[in-house]
Amino acid sequence: MTKVNVISGFLGAGKTTLIKKLLAEAFPGEKLVLIENEFGEISIDGGFLKESGVQISEMSAGCICCSLVGDFGKALEQVMDQFHPDRILIEPSGVGKLSDVVRAVQGVAERIPGMVLGCAVTVADATKCKVYMKNFGEFYDNQIVHAGAIILSRTQKLSEEKLAEVAALLREKNPQAPIVTTAWDQLTGGQLLAAMEEGNTLARELLDEEEVCPVCGCHHDHDHEHHHHHHADEVFTSWGRETAHKYTEEELDFLLKALAETEGYGTVLRAKGIIQMTDGSWKQFDLVPGESETREGQPDYTGRVCVIGTDLKEDSLQTLFHI
Repeated sequence: MTKVNVISGFLGAGKTTLIKKLLAEAFPGEKLVLIENEFGEISIDGGFLKESGVQISEMSAGCICCSLVGDFGKALEQVMDQFHPDRILIEPSGVGKLSDVVRAVQGVAERIPGMVLGCAVTVADATKCKVYMKNFGEFYDNQIVHAGAIILSRTQKLSEEKLAEVAALLREKNPQAPIVTTAWDQLTGGQLLAAMEEGNTLARELLDEEEVCPVCGCHHDHDHEHHHHHHADEVFTSWGRETAHKYTEEELDFLLKALAETEGYGTVLRAKGIIQMTDGSWKQFDLVPGESETREGQPDYTGRVCVIGTDLKEDSLQTLFHI
């Protein structure tokens, strides 16, 4: 039997970190395949999971939610044929609709004997829930509403009152799902998996009831998107470039600050990249609004950067990155 888990979450919520923790602690001895699908032309995360012996099928041909019918089903079937895994983890694009992904998996599971849809989890950054609900209602809420379990990241950054407030907001949208509020470093992967499994039984019952579209409340066939449903690719844009520029520490600090804290580049939701520094070393950077991190990177065939957001100002970005 192959269990399929979907691990969704908005850009920068910590899906990759959660997947690493689950791989290390929750699925010992399982034959596992990860299908990841990033919104944007440039896939930068691919490298680290190869190290843990996981087979990656990168589908950068457009995000899952936009090319549901053909490729996604095919990719799943291929993975089943080739690897017969115990478990498939699907990490959809950070701007995909979870309901679309779940529906697509169900469609494939009906055709393939031995394939079961397990829990769909949503990872949400506790420090940003409020703001994201306000700014990206439809997409953000879809991931919350359809989650079998909600795993909050960065909860240690909030006071008890603030955290309670966030949990209450999520509860309004999703009365059933277990909500994990404990900091991850205090939990084992097994405990996280238990929350996922508990959420699974609830989600199953709800999915059977739900053929009503959560966005407009009408019953309709999702293959024919209503014109007032935004597609992720109309709302979010991604700007990706290769760059041979060698950056000084000052340039890197400046550009990360500029992207995280100023408005001059459009609404930047996520930026990541791998670039070479003037001293010959390589750095990876990763940024969400208000904060960024950098770490030592492996040399790549050229530098690559990717910025995702709304109303991006491409000329300004090019100047900022010295491209």
